[in-house]
Amino acid sequence: MAFYQQAPELEDPFSTDRVLRSYLARTFAQQEARGILESQLASLSSVVRDELHPLQARDRLNEPVLTPWDPWGNRIDHIEVTPLWKRAREVAAQYGLVATGYEKDFGHLARVAQFSLVYLFAPSSDVYTCPLAMTDGAARTLVSHGNRALIERALPRLASRDPEQVWTSGQWMTERTGGSDVGLSETVARRDDQGQWLLSGTKWFTSATTSEMTLTLARPEGNPRGGKGLALFYLELRDERGRLKNITINRLKDKLGTRKVPTAELELIDTPAVPVVGTSDGVRAITPMLNSTRTWNAVNAVAFMRRGISLARDYARKRYAFGALLADKPLHAESLADMQCEFEAAFHMTFRVCELLGQDDNRALDSQQEQLLRVMTPLAKLLTGKQVVSVISETLECFGGAGYVEDTGLPVLLRDAQVLPIWEGTTNVLSLDTLKALAKSEASEALVAELQRCVTLAGDGDEGACARAAMTTVTRALRTLAERAADPMALEASARMLSLTLGRSLALALLSAHAAWSKQHEGDARASRAAQRFLRRGIDCMTETSLDAARSLAMDES
Repeated sequence: MAFYQQAPELEDPFSTDRVLRSYLARTFAQQEARGILESQLASLSSVVRDELHPLQARDRLNEPVLTPWDPWGNRIDHIEVTPLWKRAREVAAQYGLVATGYEKDFGHLARVAQFSLVYLFAPSSDVYTCPLAMTDGAARTLVSHGNRALIERALPRLASRDPEQVWTSGQWMTERTGGSDVGLSETVARRDDQGQWLLSGTKWFTSATTSEMTLTLARPEGNPRGGKGLALFYLELRDERGRLKNITINRLKDKLGTRKVPTAELELIDTPAVPVVGTSDGVRAITPMLNSTRTWNAVNAVAFMRRGISLARDYARKRYAFGALLADKPLHAESLADMQCEFEAAFHMTFRVCELLGQDDNRALDSQQEQLLRVMTPLAKLLTGKQVVSVISETLECFGGAGYVEDTGLPVLLRDAQVLPIWEGTTNVLSLDTLKALAKSEASEALVAELQRCVTLAGDGDEGACARAAMTTVTRALRTLAERAADPMALEASARMLSLTLGRSLALALLSAHAAWSKQHEGDARASRAAQRFLRRGIDCMTETSLDAARSLAMDES
């Protein structure tokens, strides 16, 4: 009889997730609040496993479609999204994937609750988390700047649980001049005779183009060049009849991954808009949005890692080769263990940022914690962005040739993961942001204080040894930072290795602290094993560097 390999099946995402469940048990000291959240997570987990995940497989070949004209020659620029995206919109609203962060039910842990839900939802959403991230970022930005008229107009819709009323938001920053260097923006803002601001220009890469509103940058006429001359504007895409307001969609982008996201290139032609806060310093004004969306990016990264490992683990229990199940093969176990320890470190790093973000929303951070959040946000995003691509690549290897076959649903994990080191700042951009944050001595002190907190929590056992190794590595890295501060070129050249060292070290310390708690309160040593393995895989990425030698090699010059 012919052999047919059993396909991997998705386990229940919540009940089988030791890492999430253990973290919540430690973080939510109040049993009632934890019980409410766990009930919500269990319910969403069932929807993900029984509905969204199967729909994702059936929906594999569908992509957004742009229809520029109606049959009678009218310009309509209608984008039809995929069936899964339509269902994901409903689920996201019903389970409060944005709303939870703005409600009072979980107090300063509202962000932890929110991102726990996002973490379960993300891998089966075909990156519907993109518009959700922009929506959360827009809501947080409006609240941070205190524009009462815009808050009253938009926030009840952005944070709604009603699928019929909920809005999503875009984030239109990227132009033909480039992505991260938004100070080069060419979009112009001018006032008409009635005092209405009108925007004109090309937005080269606009995610969430089907959203109801967006935040965008433009330069008011007469303002100087550069980021200080830009202003942050709020605009609604459609009028009361559903027609785009002086917006022309030129095309949808043909991307490597995230192909279900209707990313567009569009033209603004005297599009009406409202300043969010003043008419200058727009780059500074988008900071609350970046802190939010970068956190979403990191949460997506750990969610993708978890999904890849879950599928690979199930397959290892089913795939029989060379006389045994893969699960019983020592080398395969080593590979899975390496993936797991990277994931666990990434998880604790990311959710520590979620904790701090929630405290920041509630104005509960002291000055040192504010500096810590400013450093940890780019560190978490850049670290997890690199980790997820590596872990998902290993996931595909765990399936051999099947991991390279499209209709298994596995290759799309890698293609979609590849956007995570790019969106919201590449590794190099985030490394420079980290250096900028560490330019203040208080930031370095905050980082060291966080490491010391973890060392204390980790205690004297194996977990403590891991945490102390992290502290030693960070101390050495910060010393190198101080030594190179007088040479800006040398400092910039070492920004990536410095940031990765700080990120991996801090992730190890946070994992070690949790591991000690889990061993004491749950009698479980698996997190401790993960910490020890993560340390063996290396946390110190610092090397000696010669700028001249690097340039010669990079540009292939003699």
